[in-house]
Amino acid sequence: MICQAASGNSVQHFFCQENKKVATAKPQINPLWGIAVFAVIALVVAIPSFIWFGCRIEPGNGEIAVLIKKTGKTLPQNEIVATSAEYKGIQLEVLGEGRYFRNPYVWDWQIKPVTEIPAGKFGVLVRKFGKNLPEGEILALDNNSKGIVREVLGTGRHRINPYAYEVKLCDDIVIMPGNVGVVANLCGKDIFSGTANDLNNQQGFIVSSDRKGVQKAVLKEGTHRINPYIQSVAIVNIQSQRYEFSGKDAIGFITLDGFYITLEGTVEFNISADSAPLLTQEVGNMEDIMKKLILPSVSGFARIEGSKKSATEFIVGESRQLFQNQLEEFLRKNCLNWGVSINSVLIRDINPPQEIASIIRNREIAQQEAKKFTRQIEQAKSATELERQKMLALQSRKKVEAETNKITSEIAANQAKLEKIIAAKTELEAAALQLQTAQAEAKATLALAESERAVIAAGNKADVEILKRNIASYGGGASYLRGKLYEKLAPNLQSIMSNSADGNVFGLPFQPGKNAAPARKESVK
Repeated sequence: MICQAASGNSVQHFFCQENKKVATAKPQINPLWGIAVFAVIALVVAIPSFIWFGCRIEPGNGEIAVLIKKTGKTLPQNEIVATSAEYKGIQLEVLGEGRYFRNPYVWDWQIKPVTEIPAGKFGVLVRKFGKNLPEGEILALDNNSKGIVREVLGTGRHRINPYAYEVKLCDDIVIMPGNVGVVANLCGKDIFSGTANDLNNQQGFIVSSDRKGVQKAVLKEGTHRINPYIQSVAIVNIQSQRYEFSGKDAIGFITLDGFYITLEGTVEFNISADSAPLLTQEVGNMEDIMKKLILPSVSGFARIEGSKKSATEFIVGESRQLFQNQLEEFLRKNCLNWGVSINSVLIRDINPPQEIASIIRNREIAQQEAKKFTRQIEQAKSATELERQKMLALQSRKKVEAETNKITSEIAANQAKLEKIIAAKTELEAAALQLQTAQAEAKATLALAESERAVIAAGNKADVEILKRNIASYGGGASYLRGKLYEKLAPNLQSIMSNSADGNVFGLPFQPGKNAAPARKESVK
C-alpha cells in the first residue's frame, strides 16, 4: 500500500524501493549494545557492593569508630584533633554501635574498643587537645584546654576518643565505719602562685577550700570518687585505740629513794572526727600519735611524779591506784588540746627492784593478813550484832503484834459496844415513834367515838323531841301508842269484825258505810 500510494511521486517511489530492500535483508546486532548492557549490569552490582563494602562503617557491640577526614582545612599548629568537620584529620566525635555510611575518598576510620570502667573503679580523663595550660597548672580550665578534667567517669562503658583523651583508672575510695577521710587539695592558690597565707583565719595547716592544703571538712563513711590529681584522701581510724607500754616500751624512772622502777600498762584513746585533719597533719598517722604524743606524755608524767614517791609507795595498792588516777587525769588534760580523747588508763604491773621487792612484798602480805583478820573480827562482830538485831527485831515484832492484837480487840469491843448503843437508840427511837403513833391513833379513835356519840345523842335528842311533839299532837301517850298500833296494823287488815254497839272499834269511832259489802267469813289475820 505504501508503494501504491507513492507511485505518483518519484521520491516516494525511491523510499518504497529502499524499504523493500531492508525488508528483504537479514537483521544484524550492534556489538556496542552488549557492552552497554554489561556495563549497566556491572554498575548495578558494583555500586551497591562499593557502598556496602567500601562505605559501610559498622562498629560492633563494645566498639566505636574513630573518623579521620582526608579533605578540608589543615589543622592549626599543635592541634591533633579536629573539633569540627571543616578540618581534616582525626575527628573529635566518634560513632557508637550501629551502621553508618561514609565516602571512603573523603573519610577514613578506625574501629576501637569502648572505654570500659569495671566496678570498684572510676576513670580520670586527660584531654590531649586544646589550648596549652599556663605554667604550673595541670587542670583543664575549660572544654577547650588541655589537661586533667575535673569530672570523673563512673562505672560502665564510655565512648571516649582514644586520640583525644587518655583515661586513667583509679580505685574507689571506700571509707569503712569508724573511719573518716582527711582531704587535702593538690590544686589551688598557694604562696607560689602569688597568694599570701591567711594567717588570721588559718588554723594551723587547715586552709580554705580554694587553697592548696588540708581541708577542715572530712569524708564520712561510704564510697567516694575523688579525682586523685585534684585531692588526696588519707583514711584515719577514729575508733578506740590501745597503746601498750610493756616489755621494751615499759616506762622506767627512779624513785625518791633511788630505786629504778618500771611500769607496764595500757592507754585506751580515740581521736574525734573534727580534730582528725589538724592532728594528722601536725602529728602524723596513728603510729605517730602513739609515739609522739601518748608515749612522751606518759613517760614525762611518770618520771616527774615517780621521783616524788618512794619505792614502797608503788608497791602498796592504794598508792598504785592513786598514781594511776593522777596519770589518767594528766593525760586527759594534755591530750584534749590535740583533739585526742583518753578513755581509760590501766597500770597492770609495777616492777620494783628485786632487793626490796621481797621484803616489801612480805610486809605487804603481813599487812594484808592483819587486815584480813581485822576484817574477820569485824565480820564476827557484825554477825553477832546482826543476830542481836534480829532478836530485837523479832521481839519488837512480837510486841508490835501483841499491841496490834490489843488495839484490835479494843477497837472490836468499842465497835460492838457502839453498835449495841446505836441499836438500842434505834429501838428506843422506834418505840417512841410507835408510842406516838399509838397515842395519835387513840386520840383519833376517841375523837371518832366522841363524834359518833354526839351524833347519836343529837339523833336521840331529835327523836325525843319528835316523839314529844307526836305525843302532844295525839293528846297523850296512850293515844300516841294507840295510833302507832293502828298505823302498824292497818296495812295488814282486810276486814274487821267488831261490835259497834258502843259506837267505836278499838276506841275509834266507827260508822258503817253505805252499801257495805257483805262481810267475809275470813278471820282477821
